[in-house]
Amino acid sequence: MTDTVVRAEPAPVTGAPKKAGRLPRAAVHHPWWFALPAIAVFTGFFLVPNLLNFYYPFTDWSSYHPDIAFTGLDNFQTIADDGSLLRAIRTTLLYALLAALFQNGFGLVLALLLEADTRFNRFFRAVFFLPVLISALATGYVFQALLDQDGAVNSVLGTDVPWLGSTTWTLVLVTLIHGWKWMGLSMLIYLAGLKGIPGDMLEAARMDGAGPWRTFWSVRWPMLAPAVTFNVTTALIGSMNTFDIVQATTGGGPAASTEVFNIYMFRIFGQGLYAQASAMSLVLFLVVVAVAIPLVIGLRRREQTL
Repeated sequence: MTDTVVRAEPAPVTGAPKKAGRLPRAAVHHPWWFALPAIAVFTGFFLVPNLLNFYYPFTDWSSYHPDIAFTGLDNFQTIADDGSLLRAIRTTLLYALLAALFQNGFGLVLALLLEADTRFNRFFRAVFFLPVLISALATGYVFQALLDQDGAVNSVLGTDVPWLGSTTWTLVLVTLIHGWKWMGLSMLIYLAGLKGIPGDMLEAARMDGAGPWRTFWSVRWPMLAPAVTFNVTTALIGSMNTFDIVQATTGGGPAASTEVFNIYMFRIFGQGLYAQASAMSLVLFLVVVAVAIPLVIGLRRREQTL
């Protein structure tokens, strides 16, 4: 008795063979006009206003007359002659420097203290990051209420100190609030940098007899160079564009000692001098560019050196 083996014949192939891994053209084609809403929003709310900001500073645009005429550099001459320009530049740069110092100092210390991956540290990482999620304007109003002469701080200390009334120290105090508000963001960036340091480098330093400070200064700090570049750059540029915290705490006072660029623009724009406020906005843009480009180049060179 013999077994009969039945073999299945392959089904006939009809049509041209399809290439593996490719979808039909209709499945990947999207009409370009799907992007029109996003393009319209970007153009109307970002591109056009920014382009007009390079035109209005050279006009006499204001709420006092309906026509707009070209006036050249008159607005820049006005803000330079009354001392507003130099005062705003000095105040803004000092604010940015102090705010970046406090923000990065607080963030680095917190990152080093909470580096170990324990339940306790994870909880407090979240706690110190919470201020980043709070509105900057709300933060300013809370501290304004706390530091008021009749506020909670003086009540607890039993003092009558005008914390926000000093023309010398109020700016420092406001930058401390700014640093506290954003220290959680810097902490996360520094934590990421610390976690990225190879363990064998730290082990080699310990075997060579390096203590905690020597290990930090010779191994950890150089390896944190990219994190320092990111944090310092974003902190400086962000604080040069500050408005919310200063407006809520001091409104630019006392005696204009905390009147940074955006506070000045807000005040002048509220007076109806739109072209003059636009001129100060253009100056702020140029100052930020003049500070940011050398800063980034210098910090990148520092990374390569370390």
